[in-house]
Amino acid sequence: MPSESKFPSVPIPDTDLWGFLFERKDKPYSDDKVIYFDPYTKRSYTYAQVKSTAIEFGKGLKALWDWQKGDVLALYTPNCIDTPTVTWGCHWAGGILSPANPAYTVDELAFQLKDSGAKALVTQLPFINAAREAAKKVGIPLDRVIVMGDERDPSHVAKHFTSIRNTSGSARFRRTKLNPAEDLAFLVYSSGTTGHPKGVMLTHRNIVSNTMMIRAGEAGQLSSEGGPTGEGDKLLAFLPFFHIYGLTCLIHQSIYSGFQLVVMPKFDLEDFCRIIQDNKVTFAYVVPPVVLLLGKHPVVSKYDLSSVRMMNSGAAPLTKELVEAVYNRLKIPVKQGYGLSETSPTTHTQPWADWNKTIGSVGTLLPYQTAKYMDASNNEVPAGETGELWIKGPNVFKGYLNNPEGTAHALTPDGYFKTGDVGHQDKDGNFYITDRIKELIKYKGFQVAPAELEGILISHPHVNDVAVIAIYDEEQATEVPRAYIVPTDGLGKSEKEAIEIIEWLSKKTAPHKKLRGGVKFVDEIPKSASGKILRRLLKAKALEEEKGAKAKL
Repeated sequence: MPSESKFPSVPIPDTDLWGFLFERKDKPYSDDKVIYFDPYTKRSYTYAQVKSTAIEFGKGLKALWDWQKGDVLALYTPNCIDTPTVTWGCHWAGGILSPANPAYTVDELAFQLKDSGAKALVTQLPFINAAREAAKKVGIPLDRVIVMGDERDPSHVAKHFTSIRNTSGSARFRRTKLNPAEDLAFLVYSSGTTGHPKGVMLTHRNIVSNTMMIRAGEAGQLSSEGGPTGEGDKLLAFLPFFHIYGLTCLIHQSIYSGFQLVVMPKFDLEDFCRIIQDNKVTFAYVVPPVVLLLGKHPVVSKYDLSSVRMMNSGAAPLTKELVEAVYNRLKIPVKQGYGLSETSPTTHTQPWADWNKTIGSVGTLLPYQTAKYMDASNNEVPAGETGELWIKGPNVFKGYLNNPEGTAHALTPDGYFKTGDVGHQDKDGNFYITDRIKELIKYKGFQVAPAELEGILISHPHVNDVAVIAIYDEEQATEVPRAYIVPTDGLGKSEKEAIEIIEWLSKKTAPHKKLRGGVKFVDEIPKSASGKILRRLLKAKALEEEKGAKAKL
């Protein structure tokens, strides 16, 4: 029997995100509450300012660019407190937002712009050249590449998003009516094992339901009032807003529940600690490599992190050792959650009280979720037995953009999403994720597709054949990519040539795809009769090498 969530099924409002966030009757906090705060510049947005700025931008999209329902606006930027207003301004005008990783190369960005059909691109000034180059490749006009953030274009070529406004004086621009169950809110890109990222189509209902699910999962432990500063709970945001984890758990949850979101453009350990101390941050969404640093890094001892009541780790499995190291050192509990781009993202979280009772578990099912573990023959397995996790609920995506085959493979006719993750549940309904069927490498929460790296590496003049696998780096508490390479002119390649290949690849990809696990030269790549790379044999080889290295020590 499939497992059902034990949470009550509160009705999901039949509205799009704008209606859900800005036309609600049950908002638990005032319009002048600060929701998004930049600790570096001290710039902020209140709820009222988010709403008014978003409406201005939405009207501007319609007035200046004739924005139509379903038009895609791409973002190519680190975290910024302007991201929410740009997002909901796009939704107000009936558009779809497609965020891209600011570390993408021109070609990687151009792929997403082309695949999503983006009509315009919002970036920040330091990224303007790559943004323009990618836009040019796909035919987006230069005047549709605009900037957000604190810096303006000194040449005045790139407009600031606040200049995209209805200057005609016309009152004819109205909010576009949307169908929440059908119309898309976001197109997020998730790496596929075939190489190119896939556009995950998320509807307004997907994100509305997941925002409600996350709130239920925190079970009243977070409040918009009280706290160390009297401003309610404060959440620290360093997880990227271009990733669904940051997009829903941070941007949407904070404005829905009235928490101040303290926004960092990217992770820096000392800044992370200082900002917690100075702003009395009480809650943070984290990933295992950050948990590792908090447990071990000496710089942490310089700061007072006692305001933090709980951290929630996601994006990759968390070990008992990491949880205990942080609690023993800082007395900060760390609970774990689970989700995927295709589920908007969160499907499970540990209840606050269980953080130390079920360490290693991703928790229990959030509201509206039905889940089961399935064997290779698509038969359900009982509690305690291992299988692939399948999930059903209103947060499950609509499908992959322009990819009916991928969609058919991922979604069953009765609405289950096959996660590709392997694990089990115990008799008390706690779920565990132990491995992945998919071959994706998870580096600090980023997904790296081995096939994509193999496709680039094979074009190197000294590479005859190649396979990329994940190896686990204990020091960083994350998987890293390693390449096994058959060189064109025989074995005996030196460390110098390995480094040359690593550096050659790093110029062609985003930083998270770097071969941090190194390059190993081999005489052949193990393959099946049908030509598929037998990665498990290479993983076994990597483990043997690891054991051998330790034995020598």
